[in-house]
Amino acid sequence: MREDVVLELLKQVKSGKVSIDDARSALDGVELSEETYLSAVDHGVFNEPTPGTVVRSSLSPAGDSIIIILLGLWGIVWTLFWAGSLSYGLYNHWDQQLLSLFLAMTLTTLIIMGIVYLRFVMPDLVIIKHRRNKYITPNDSEGWKKYEV
Repeated sequence: MREDVVLELLKQVKSGKVSIDDARSALDGVELSEETYLSAVDHGVFNEPTPGTVVRSSLSPAGDSIIIILLGLWGIVWTLFWAGSLSYGLYNHWDQQLLSLFLAMTLTTLIIMGIVYLRFVMPDLVIIKHRRNKYITPNDSEGWKKYEV
């Protein structure tokens, strides 16, 4: 995380490299009201963002990596192997314990591929969307039918 000038100045004052008077003179023209400070602290945590706001947007750089492509191919091959073994075993009436192993390995491989995809390939993009209010039509008294048994 990059540090700003004020935080660096505070660390220098704490270590004794810069005196308090020098730090005050360096920050002499800076003006920060309490409202601006509180809105900066609360921004994104307590404030309700407007619809359509992009909160964080960055593309994952590892999506084009050769290791991710190889891991995807590895996952596809093993998933086909385990699912094929499961299908062949079901057709030939193999033992349930062996079939459950094949099913578990198929699902585990798919889960690993999903985790890698979500972590390293998907872009990290969050767009705030709010649900619209539902439109409820007025109650039509003649629309209801009374059924008697």
